[in-house]
Amino acid sequence: MLFNTLQFWIFFAFVLCVYALLRRRGQNLFLLVASYFFYACWDWRFLSLLLLSSTTDWLLANAIARSRGTPKAKRWVAMSVLINLLFLGFFKYFNFFVDSADVLLATLGLDPITFHLNVVLPVGISFYTFQSISYIVDVYRSEIEPARDPVEFALFVAFFPHMVAGPIMHSSALLPQMQQDRRMHFEDIASGFNLAMWGLFKKVVVADNLAAIAGPIFRHEHGFRPGPIHLGAMAFAFQIYCDFSGYTDIARGVARIMGFTLMDNFNYPYFSTSITDFWRRWHISLSSWLRDYLYLPLGGNRQGALKTYRNLSLTMLLGGVWHGAGWTYVIWGAYQGALLVLERLFGGKRLILEWSRARTPWARAAWVARVLICFHFVCLGWIIFRCENVGALWRMTRNFMDVRGWLRMPHEMTLHAALFIAPLLVVDLVDFFVGREQAILRAPWPLRALVYLVALYAFIVFGRFESNAFIYFQF
Repeated sequence: MLFNTLQFWIFFAFVLCVYALLRRRGQNLFLLVASYFFYACWDWRFLSLLLLSSTTDWLLANAIARSRGTPKAKRWVAMSVLINLLFLGFFKYFNFFVDSADVLLATLGLDPITFHLNVVLPVGISFYTFQSISYIVDVYRSEIEPARDPVEFALFVAFFPHMVAGPIMHSSALLPQMQQDRRMHFEDIASGFNLAMWGLFKKVVVADNLAAIAGPIFRHEHGFRPGPIHLGAMAFAFQIYCDFSGYTDIARGVARIMGFTLMDNFNYPYFSTSITDFWRRWHISLSSWLRDYLYLPLGGNRQGALKTYRNLSLTMLLGGVWHGAGWTYVIWGAYQGALLVLERLFGGKRLILEWSRARTPWARAAWVARVLICFHFVCLGWIIFRCENVGALWRMTRNFMDVRGWLRMPHEMTLHAALFIAPLLVVDLVDFFVGREQAILRAPWPLRALVYLVALYAFIVFGRFESNAFIYFQF
């Protein structure tokens, strides 16, 4: 059941009607049943895996709380993390390891592995696994008390707006919301609806139309010429941004209507002035998870320059592997880590230039230049991310290095892409400079009415409602 389908909105309307009539405990139980139904619509077989994972972590978290300050607590944490990673590793990486072993054995002239399984990836497993691990660690660190009510914890894991593709919520931010009374307010309903519709616009109008441009280029239907490659990189950059941030906006909007607050996962990432800045703005929930539960426990930047570079590289490498079971994801993670290390070598946070501090024309010109340069490196990363194999990756990245390709992009296709990118940039620029999300809601009513009419027209004429799955569902 996809957010961009009529079935979901009928489902949500029913959920909202019942939810509004109940009190907190009834709301939680009903939302849990609705969330399990929502998940079962993808593949009911994996509902048992979700139930098993949730039950195990609920029991172990309470065991950790009872044994705090003793060696048992660490053993319970290790057991929970191991079980979660075993589930994730088997379903997500089993086929990758077997296929990679076959290639290695063939290279050495040995017989391939005869034991193969057709392992299907459960939707959302990467997201709810990381969220469960953070909960276990937070309980161990005494940052939050374990949920005594199994319904509250199960809902924390399975809450349908965000469980499939995030944001990955810290337990201290979301679990207390399950434990307190909630009321629906008109302002939350209005702003939540607007946010959800903006997310839907980004998905069905912008992302899915850009997919029709980027897809053929990454299937090499235009060869490996620099012009189409640059266009494909730019189109995919905005496609994945609108696809993923669109999902997040719908999730946040739907949750806000019901009285929940989910964190913002994106903060205008293509206005970043460095890769360090980019990762403060892109997929913020994953970046903060990697920082809090991997980078800082490894030592962060507290143990000297060399270990800091090691920690950055390992953290981003894990971030790449988290995204998918393939060598291109490994290379993408290594590439991001290398860029972060190089930036730290050449000045670290001083490379970040905030627009609000750019007081002179020269400073503002420098900000624009930094943004464009950073976007170029981000697009190179998206080529690595999007390529399906290392052979195509090598040819595409080599030709992308020819910066003249930006001037040789096919004109008709470029204008077609600009038609969908322009509205996004206008809205994001307004919000960015105003410093407020949904700034259009504060505009005079004639301007708001015009924006809504244009958006409605775009939905009718350009909207692609073919039930295209969100990109991050595959992770």
